[in-house]
Amino acid sequence: MSRRPKAIDLFAGAGGMSLGFEQAGFDIAAAVEIDPIHAATHHFNFPETCIMARSVLGLSGREIRAAAGLSSSDVSVVFGGPPCQGFSLIGQRMLDDPRNQLVREFLRIVVELNATYFVFENVKGLTVGKHRNFLNLLVDEFSQHGYDICLPWRVLNAKNYAIPQDRERLFLLGARRGFAIPAYPQPATGDIGDLFESLALKPMPTCRDALADIPNNEDFDELMSVDGVHVESWIPEADYAKNLHCDSPEAWHCGYRRKWNPKLLTSSLRTAHTDISRRRFAETKQGEIEPISRFFKLPADGQSNTLRAGTDASRGAFTSPRPIHYKYARCVSVREMARLHGYPDWFRFHITKWHGARQIGNSVPPPLARAVAEEVLKAMGIAPKKQQRALSLGKTELLAMDMTEAAEFWNVDVPISRRNCKNGTRKRKQGEIERERQSIRRL
Repeated sequence: MSRRPKAIDLFAGAGGMSLGFEQAGFDIAAAVEIDPIHAATHHFNFPETCIMARSVLGLSGREIRAAAGLSSSDVSVVFGGPPCQGFSLIGQRMLDDPRNQLVREFLRIVVELNATYFVFENVKGLTVGKHRNFLNLLVDEFSQHGYDICLPWRVLNAKNYAIPQDRERLFLLGARRGFAIPAYPQPATGDIGDLFESLALKPMPTCRDALADIPNNEDFDELMSVDGVHVESWIPEADYAKNLHCDSPEAWHCGYRRKWNPKLLTSSLRTAHTDISRRRFAETKQGEIEPISRFFKLPADGQSNTLRAGTDASRGAFTSPRPIHYKYARCVSVREMARLHGYPDWFRFHITKWHGARQIGNSVPPPLARAVAEEVLKAMGIAPKKQQRALSLGKTELLAMDMTEAAEFWNVDVPISRRNCKNGTRKRKQGEIERERQSIRRL
């Protein structure tokens, strides 16, 4: 690892915030993620990061430092978004309520690591109504532990940071007392009205900018059973697509290059829609919701709706509602979701659509995370440098594990119960994984 400032990612998922902070100029020294499958995906994409496949509950700052080989003064920033499964809003001791314990643990770990800065990310709903009481208490608690907060807190929309998706999230930025407080990033892109108000804003990228160059996965029979295929004639045209396809040195920002094959279309397993569904999808106008499935049809010259994660096994394992492609009568693929979220094409996800879509929907768009991280670096007085070293990605087997196999890989207990789905659905998912395992080595 270089002498770049060190960051810790809590509730890391597949690594959206990790990627944004790396691209800004940080080294991700450690990432904590309870889901073994997500931890394996993170390990594939960030091979030099120390992955701790466990809960943050009871995890000490000392354990994180020991695992990542950090000294007591090495942690520049801790960032993360504690899962928002509902906050208790009764009384003045809301942070002590068991239902809010993950937020409390985030605060505790920041303090134990003596981090110079922290970035707390969460749902916009935390700023509304009675939930604001919870947010105010959290600000007060950080203040009592020696941290100054950049107030007022801000809700940032991904579409204002060069991402073709309307997605609002709360960000709370803090600095240990005595250090400069980072500012919230200024918007970089805007709509037509915004352009007249500020010539500094660039037009928002559109769904067409993000998806037009991606080969249609329905043109490849192989993608019925595997999630990747070689494509020789894949040439992005829009600047947004060129950037995510890493066609220029600037596309890597201040992160590490990855050794990858730009002709390999990944995360593109096909969906077997019925003829009836396809007809409904085709009849739905762009920018409107198909009335039966309730899926949103992408506007070619507009932005996507908020990409969501669906639910985990404990809450029914409902599939993430992927939007309908603006051109084809089908739902977008996981790779197309990734483009709409700002992930580069080298970044890979779990081979199944269910896990892959959840990994994207649960994550912070990397360009938004990068914009926030750059403000932290400015507060630190650090001018990041571009990196020339290239990293090899992990073994592809990391992307094909089921929950039991991933837990065995990390030598942990299975933390999440089996999905509550019908036997036929479970068998189909197991079949997806088995077929992919048989083919993944040739990719």
